[in-house]
Amino acid sequence: MDNQTAIFKSWVPGWLIKITIFLVILPSTMLFAISTVNINAAAGYYGAEPADIQYSMLLFYVAVATAVPLERRFFSYMNTRPYFLLCLSLEVISTLICYLTRNIYLLFVLRFIQGVLNCGITSICLTLIFSKLGTERAREIGYSLFYTLILCMAPFTSLVTAPIVDNYEFNAVYKFAIFAFIPGAILLLGIMNNVRLSKKMPLYQTDWVSFVLYSILLMLIGWVLVYGQQLEWLENDSIRFCLFMILLLTLLHVFRQKSLKRPFLHLDVFKYRNFRIGIIFLLAFYLIRGAFNITSLYFAKVLGMDPIHVNLMMLANLSGIILSATLASRLIILQKSIRVIWIYGFMLLLVFHAWMYWLFNTQAEAETFIIPLIVQGLGAGMLMTPIVLFIISSVPENLSKSASTTGVFIRFLGFSLSISMINFFQIKSDSIHYTRLSEEISLINPETISRLSIYRNGLISRGVSSSEANKAALGLISKALRIRLSCILRWITIYGFAWELLHFY
Repeated sequence: MDNQTAIFKSWVPGWLIKITIFLVILPSTMLFAISTVNINAAAGYYGAEPADIQYSMLLFYVAVATAVPLERRFFSYMNTRPYFLLCLSLEVISTLICYLTRNIYLLFVLRFIQGVLNCGITSICLTLIFSKLGTERAREIGYSLFYTLILCMAPFTSLVTAPIVDNYEFNAVYKFAIFAFIPGAILLLGIMNNVRLSKKMPLYQTDWVSFVLYSILLMLIGWVLVYGQQLEWLENDSIRFCLFMILLLTLLHVFRQKSLKRPFLHLDVFKYRNFRIGIIFLLAFYLIRGAFNITSLYFAKVLGMDPIHVNLMMLANLSGIILSATLASRLIILQKSIRVIWIYGFMLLLVFHAWMYWLFNTQAEAETFIIPLIVQGLGAGMLMTPIVLFIISSVPENLSKSASTTGVFIRFLGFSLSISMINFFQIKSDSIHYTRLSEEISLINPETISRLSIYRNGLISRGVSSSEANKAALGLISKALRIRLSCILRWITIYGFAWELLHFY
């Protein structure tokens, strides 16, 4: 529906429509990252492992990746106002239960439900953005706005919720999310007419079977990638069983989609060469983007920054994303070559990884990292929207929804793989380096004795008693060991660096 006055009340100014759409979509996208704003705090609150918290986020992503085709049927069946009210009410209820529960398994279920409902709210917002723009540039501008928001949301959510986590129990972030829904919901329901944004379609022949099979398949993939290193991969029976089920469900899913008259997900998209190229670049981009989490980990563990200051540092990254996403959108509208834009983006990310490799050290000034963070943001913002648009435009229009849905799966896979690789390097390398360093650091080692003496004498000179100084000196040795171990983060950046080199050779 192109007529703006048919969607919104006649007295509503354009600026209020833009603000309302933003206020509606903001809390929905915040739910993407809300469970991982502080993984250690969340794990402590739920009595779970950090991997469990990572998996809860992946379940949200699984729901988004699998529910998109299903959600379009409901979106087309109902008028927009009641559909939005239904999705919003259920989203708030599920978020309220997240606030009340301490059961990690119930949290898993709720996060999946939130992902499904998130699709409905996001679908309405995207449709409103496109209808509000109402120009031939609507797709480019709309996708630029949406995907820039997604890129910015993880650090933004961490920033605004860091004071909450510092001063209250972790579940308070879910209460914050509930209140964040209210302003946008009230405004949208107040300024919008009861209209339908797409042609009505009946709900019969809804393919629930494909949705269930696809969801279970992605859940198993996420489970293997998150817990694989912790369970020692193929040495664990549950991992082997999951891999077998992944293979079986993949075959069932492919066979079912090939045999259906109206497939849940058209696999014909893979016949197009540009589509295959696009998803390879999208996967590479999300692997590289996942490696960026190492930077915030370095700030916290090695430089000892608290969460608030870590996220304040990320404002530099957000500024780079916004600036480059705006520039990329402009270049696309001017019909510049998307592949040239990719070169700019990957070149900037290559500079960032090379720069950070040399900056990682046990001691550094925070200001040193501001420019590299801006460079990373410039590279990420330059790539996201052009890659997505390239993927969607590489297939015929009747397959564009399947191309978009497959793109969501690739983003899920890239994000899961990045978690898996970081877990591998951390768990595997930590144990190797800890063993080697423990052999070097012992009470019969002259260097250890010398370092203990320096710490002990320094503490005594500041008025600490002899017995307390001995204990504190041992603690300082332990802390130095942990910092030294954290410096293996420099080596983890190699896989991001390697990915960049592959794009140039």
